[in-house]
Amino acid sequence: MNDIAKGALGGAWTLLVGWILPTAVNLAVFLLAVAPSLRDLGPLRRLYGAAGLPTGLTLLTGALLLGLIANACQNALYRLLEGYLLWPAHAYTAGCRRSMRSKATLGDRLNVLRLERRAREQGTLQPADAQQLAQLLSDAHIARAAARDRRSTAVQRALLQERFARFPIADDQIAPTRLGNAIRRFEEYGWDRYRLDTQLLWNELTGCVPDQIRRQAELARTSVDFFVALMVGHVVVATAAVLALASDHADPWRLLSVAVVLGALVPAWYRSAVTSTDEWAAAVRALVNTGRKPLAAALGLVLPDTLSAEREMWAMVSRLSRIPYHDRAVALDQYREDPTADPPQVR
Repeated sequence: MNDIAKGALGGAWTLLVGWILPTAVNLAVFLLAVAPSLRDLGPLRRLYGAAGLPTGLTLLTGALLLGLIANACQNALYRLLEGYLLWPAHAYTAGCRRSMRSKATLGDRLNVLRLERRAREQGTLQPADAQQLAQLLSDAHIARAAARDRRSTAVQRALLQERFARFPIADDQIAPTRLGNAIRRFEEYGWDRYRLDTQLLWNELTGCVPDQIRRQAELARTSVDFFVALMVGHVVVATAAVLALASDHADPWRLLSVAVVLGALVPAWYRSAVTSTDEWAAAVRALVNTGRKPLAAALGLVLPDTLSAEREMWAMVSRLSRIPYHDRAVALDQYREDPTADPPQVR
């Protein structure tokens, strides 16, 4: 019973902080700054009584309902912000090209710093490294960026590495938006390292790891949910403020101020959501690294002694879960646990 209560409270916390709280903030801004200009509309007329403002109970109820709706629509919201939903083909392609250029530029800047540091430490560079450095600096854009990077501090250079780490390793996994790339980089982590398709086997994986590891992944996502919900709500409220300008009771200065302020905050919340994915990525990485062995045991498999054999095993498991059964799947038998043997000791 205690475990059930902890699980329920934990799920309620992620829902409250990730979706209901930012929804309450946006709803309060709407009711205080935008709704008075629309008070002649039927639904809003009933909210405003003699006191002129809705009660706190109305705000709480609206925040709960809208927060639950936003939580139910979170997959669609994420896919829209990642660039997978409702994006025209040309916009998607242009976004991917822009992301590829950004990744390549960051990689070149880091390579310049690495080669110049090696030159200082060793006194000279190998001919291949010297040629690579000269080729990189021949690009005027990279040369200007390298000049700035040389004057930067160690912390600023570490931040440059963090920005580069928010891109997927494989170029064919590049997404058209920064948030899409930041999320895609840890979605591909299991496949890149172990050939474990975590997107396909996510439920099995999270069902096998210790509760603390699973809880870390849930809490890490809550921060991203918060900024996503706050940002989407700002867009909705700012749009409502612009549309309310056509109302007979509109307060133009207040409505324009709300639209401008909320519109200016949207990029800040988007950047905060992208930055918050760092903790989410670390939690997913820990989940994959520590969950492989219990997942294999739950599937009746034994991890091989070599990494190459393990990658082959997980590739077979992923294919078996993704495509219809084929006779070639019997190759997985070599990794199956012997039911007559003693349970393996945890290493």
